[in-house]
Amino acid sequence: MSNIRKIPISTGVYWVEIRHADVRILCGCPEDAVKHLLRKGLIVPMEVGGVACETGPNAILLSDLAIQNGQVCSRSEFPVLQMLYNQGMIVPGHPRNNGMRPMLIGSRRQVDAQMAYIFRGNYGLVSHAELTQAGLSEEQAHEMMRMKLAFAFGQIRPSEELVQPVVVERDAVEIRNGVRVRRLRTNVFEIVYEGESVEVDLNLARGDGYQCPYSLGYHLLQRDYFTIVHTGDGDGWDMNRPAMGSIVLYQGRVFLVDAGPNIDHALTALGIGINEIDGIFHTHCHDDHLVGLTALIRGDRRIAYYAVPMVRASVIRKLESVMQLSEQEFGALFDVHDLQLDAWNDIEGLEVKPVLSPHPVETTIFYFRVLWEGGYRSYAHLGDIASVDVMRKMIAPDAAPAGISQARFDRTVRDYTQKADVKKIDIGGGLIHGAAADFAGDTSGKLILAHTSRRLTEDERAIGSGAPFGTVEVLIEGISDELRRRAFGYLRDYFPEVPIHRIRHLMNNRILVLNPEVILIREGQPVSDIYLILSGTVEMLRTGVPGSHRLSAGSIVGETSSLLGMAANETYRALSFVQAMRLPQDLYLDFVSRSALYREIVESRDELEFLRSTWLFADGVSCMTLNRLVRETEPGTLAQDALLAPPEQDLLVLRSGEALLTTPAGYEERLKTGAHFGAGALADGAQRGTQVRALHAVQMYRVPLHCIEKLPVVRWKMLETHRRRYEEL
Repeated sequence: MSNIRKIPISTGVYWVEIRHADVRILCGCPEDAVKHLLRKGLIVPMEVGGVACETGPNAILLSDLAIQNGQVCSRSEFPVLQMLYNQGMIVPGHPRNNGMRPMLIGSRRQVDAQMAYIFRGNYGLVSHAELTQAGLSEEQAHEMMRMKLAFAFGQIRPSEELVQPVVVERDAVEIRNGVRVRRLRTNVFEIVYEGESVEVDLNLARGDGYQCPYSLGYHLLQRDYFTIVHTGDGDGWDMNRPAMGSIVLYQGRVFLVDAGPNIDHALTALGIGINEIDGIFHTHCHDDHLVGLTALIRGDRRIAYYAVPMVRASVIRKLESVMQLSEQEFGALFDVHDLQLDAWNDIEGLEVKPVLSPHPVETTIFYFRVLWEGGYRSYAHLGDIASVDVMRKMIAPDAAPAGISQARFDRTVRDYTQKADVKKIDIGGGLIHGAAADFAGDTSGKLILAHTSRRLTEDERAIGSGAPFGTVEVLIEGISDELRRRAFGYLRDYFPEVPIHRIRHLMNNRILVLNPEVILIREGQPVSDIYLILSGTVEMLRTGVPGSHRLSAGSIVGETSSLLGMAANETYRALSFVQAMRLPQDLYLDFVSRSALYREIVESRDELEFLRSTWLFADGVSCMTLNRLVRETEPGTLAQDALLAPPEQDLLVLRSGEALLTTPAGYEERLKTGAHFGAGALADGAQRGTQVRALHAVQMYRVPLHCIEKLPVVRWKMLETHRRRYEEL
């Protein structure tokens, strides 16, 4: 019988177990890795010495790459928490608390990054100075530190006391009991024990992504004037449901409340494309409320980020630790709006009040309201909160170094129990989550009990209800046609010089509801209709090209093929319910001809379609944005054997030919059609000394930096490229 057992968990994730050595390695730990292990039966309840606990890994092998195919590769917070608490490795008096710590295995860069990531996830901001730098007064900072220490049992501990770092660079390293790990090449490892070995490849193939552990089905949302959509009532341990989250729909705009793991899957299931998101209200930096932030970057405009300054500061500190994402870069990827704590903030008619919630990290709950006939309609989002019993036990005199004041306790209880039309509550229990019993007398119109992986008890069901994924709460009905208003805005942006009466004529077309998985346009077949995507997500597939590219609101599909009367070069397929305006071929041809746009469109569409076929511009970049890029882009050439240093202020995209990029550290990459280099101003000098030599004559497009620096998805992909070329192994 083999000593080593290797089990594929999901794309890019494996389980390697050496039972005789008591080593169980989670290889790769993207978001929701724990839920994948639960689904595979590798984490199950058990008893040891009469004490309940769980099975699971005791080591994590980290990816060498921070980002692959736009997704962050390592999110070790919940796997480590599962080992420390659910398995009992740190629980006082637990039979499995034998001095062994969870192991983090990988390169020095990635191990250090995850150690810092875990530290920030445990504590957020960790000093009086950091809190005052985040805008708190001296008195507020003192109070926050006392609360943090109360949750931390009086001491902020470095990650090294909780987790054992194991650095693997070029040589094989024994991790425990004769088990050795060796890197064969970037992101490919060999695990050896007593003459046996297995190879683990953590690289994602082009077009691959980390998988979601649960299915959500498809929903066609009712988008009323002021509506709440429930995107999850589970937690970080619930393998069947997304973590607690919500969407606030107001005046046709879409605002998230937190962004947990696999938020992109949730949005697709709800028929919401990434370019439809207007903003996010953020409660705190724990992974089950945070990790979806990077999915929101994959659009062509900055999404508004709303949080109080201390929450924003702790979020940036945590992201900085794992991705070197500075406050300046965060501000380039998101449109940051600081909210005032304990005050009603007016977001163009949507009022929101963030309220402090005692927690190990900086946390607020949110109250939302909109004025309507007869008074305000309101929604309260209480995640995360602490139970009254836990807070009561933490009450301590103001002079004590750790604790909660009586005044803060009284105020928090009042804040939690404010009346709302709909209130969603964290009832996860334990030290850092709430209890349903605290809301037994709450006078709110409807209580939603969330943030738990278990079934509600009878007592809890008598207090509040659940809210399955996609449940909608209409607080104010809507009567306006937001989709047509959106269509007019897109067409006006796409054709800025065309008289409005011509656009209105085009607007008199039907808006269709397309079912999930329906093919809009099939590769190789004539295109009769053009579609303007208004909501939902469409994927673009091309024969012979691995992977697919996603298009959302604002994209026009089928335009070039329809105008030229030629067969489609790609297949377009709905990934969700899609709402699109159908533009008949003859009507659209007449529109562009009367507007003297035919020649311009046909000539520019070759360049536009090429850019959209590249990895850099394929996902999340609407036709409107590509149209603006094409107007600014200039062609260029590079003769065979010519050398070029990547420019600082321009991005170069290869149209044809081949080149070799070489860095001072010895990294080499062959650049082919669609590859890019340059825009060094975004890389903080990382590409200094790099040379590009044309192996064959190169034709390329030169895109000015100012055209791309405000496109989050492009900046994010360039960040991934820069990490791979200049900072990874």
